[in-house]
Amino acid sequence: MKSILIIDDDPLIRKTLSSHLTKHGFEVQSAEDGETGLEKYTEMCPDLVLLDIRLPDIDGLDVLRRTREKQNRAAIIIMTAYDDMKTTVEAVKLGAFEYLVKPLDYVALDLTVEKAFQVKALEEKVSYLVAEKQKAYTIDNIIGRSAPMRDVFKLIGSVANTRANVLIQGESGTGKELVAKAIHYNSPYKDEPFIVINCSAITDTLLESELFGHAKGAFTDAVCETKGKFEIAGKGTLFLDEIGDVSPNLQSKLLRVIESRDFMKVGGEKVLKTEARIIAATNQNLKALIEAGKFREDLYYRLKVVEIHLPSLREIKDDVPELVAYLLEKINRELRKNVRKVPPDVMKSLTELPWKGNVRELENALTRAVILAKGDVVLKENLPVESDERKLFARQLVSLEEVEKDYIQYVLTATKGSKTKASQILKISRPTLDKKIKEYELTV
Repeated sequence: MKSILIIDDDPLIRKTLSSHLTKHGFEVQSAEDGETGLEKYTEMCPDLVLLDIRLPDIDGLDVLRRTREKQNRAAIIIMTAYDDMKTTVEAVKLGAFEYLVKPLDYVALDLTVEKAFQVKALEEKVSYLVAEKQKAYTIDNIIGRSAPMRDVFKLIGSVANTRANVLIQGESGTGKELVAKAIHYNSPYKDEPFIVINCSAITDTLLESELFGHAKGAFTDAVCETKGKFEIAGKGTLFLDEIGDVSPNLQSKLLRVIESRDFMKVGGEKVLKTEARIIAATNQNLKALIEAGKFREDLYYRLKVVEIHLPSLREIKDDVPELVAYLLEKINRELRKNVRKVPPDVMKSLTELPWKGNVRELENALTRAVILAKGDVVLKENLPVESDERKLFARQLVSLEEVEKDYIQYVLTATKGSKTKASQILKISRPTLDKKIKEYELTV
């Protein structure tokens, strides 16, 4: 049931509005002044607020300003008997949804409330839609002409128009999320949300809340009821990356959702339905995890209705030149450079390297070369090839962790310690970069 908070010092207006809105099926509470209203706002986490501008203790605009600082972002409809342009402009600037003049026209009020809820629902949905153009995830933009990649393209085309769950397996850096997006954006549900959850980056308790949402008071910090990703996804796609890291307890709950298509929020009692398609991905051997008792076999078969194996870059060396051209175009666009020429000996080296980090490692190496380039040519000395100092590749027999450590340090140095620029180049979030800096004890 949607909730509405009325903040108005006139008892008759509070009573009349409460009666009217309750009859329309809303849960309604009211407050006679601003401070009481703010307390109730925190307590009930309303979906919508009807706020009077003139209040006995604090100004309504101040109440509006303070609600914007809260965790819950309700739609705010301003009410006032004083129709002045300055107040209207200020209220809209502060985030008010609408401005109604007293005495209220209840037909206009009902239409405004209905519109506010429609816009709020749309905002929740749109906030989880991928910002990039859908064209970026068409099959044409996944690079490769080798036989293994042609098989991947065929599977994407076959599964896109279905609602079947998909399991994508492959080494780190092979483009599992890109394939998942290609499936989603070539499906009839491309306008629905595509939501990514990295199962290895969230603790078990928080992951359950992320997936299913939680009721108010479900745990200490649950001050408001929240929607989980299954609910927000609608008919879209939920991409569960690193599915092999999910705990056995949560695996059981995921299995139930897949089988019954329903779930309950953490601490909730109401059963909710989901129509989301699940695409799971992992770089682990799930069959080995099953044998070790760490992954449920029944969940494995529920997830792999269709299975897609992404080849490593070592398996598709013939695709490297085309990948290099594509990645250089992308890197130049992002860095506003024009380094597009690759000499034959450099391309030969790029093709022969083992690329333990696959396409992601190749992209990082090319990014380094573009940053260091003085002209428009990718020079061999600007690539992390045969470098004893940085030991970036497997021919020096170092771990992928050491490769990552050295390269992150290099990018931080090249960007003069700018975490914003470094995180953009590395394609990771600021919190992840901060975590890596602390973990590897890097210099900023």
